[in-house]
Amino acid sequence: MISYLSGKVLRKGEKSIILNVSGVGYRVFLSSKRLSDSRLKPGAGLNVFCYTNSKKDPWEIYGFFLEQELELFEFLMKISGVGPKAALEASAITDLKNAVENNDSVVLSELFKLGNKKAQAIIFELSRKIKNQSKKISSDDEEAIMALVKLGFKKAEAKDVVLSLTDKGASVEEKIKLSLKRIRKND
Repeated sequence: MISYLSGKVLRKGEKSIILNVSGVGYRVFLSSKRLSDSRLKPGAGLNVFCYTNSKKDPWEIYGFFLEQELELFEFLMKISGVGPKAALEASAITDLKNAVENNDSVVLSELFKLGNKKAQAIIFELSRKIKNQSKKISSDDEEAIMALVKLGFKKAEAKDVVLSLTDKGASVEEKIKLSLKRIRKND
């Protein structure tokens, strides 16, 4: 199973990218939100957390910029009737988080073609999951994110970059430097 890939974007398609990892090209499906990211250009460095769907032939790899998106995707995949394509799109949309926070089962019902009772149960589970995820942002990460915002970066971009750093023990200054390097590398 492929859990994580780090390489350079070779090509970008409508629903996926080809990621060159040490000379091997992997087709990685991304959500439409992630595919529209302006940093996603041929030659740009990219790290993705992966879910490998080995039930399909050929296997399919779904990529996520943040580990939290992967966790949400895996949770959504456990819901009866929710396939990988719908779970992929839902894992990256803010509407899903807003629907959960506002206890709005209509959004889930429409997105996954579910009944109201099932949608309410999912909202209950997701609300617990989202609360746990928001607790995972350390004060150092938050400080690094705010520093990047003060330097002119969008908060969402800064958060994505800081949370994608693999060196969790780095100081705030190191996180800012690593984030700036990653942003420059992707441009």
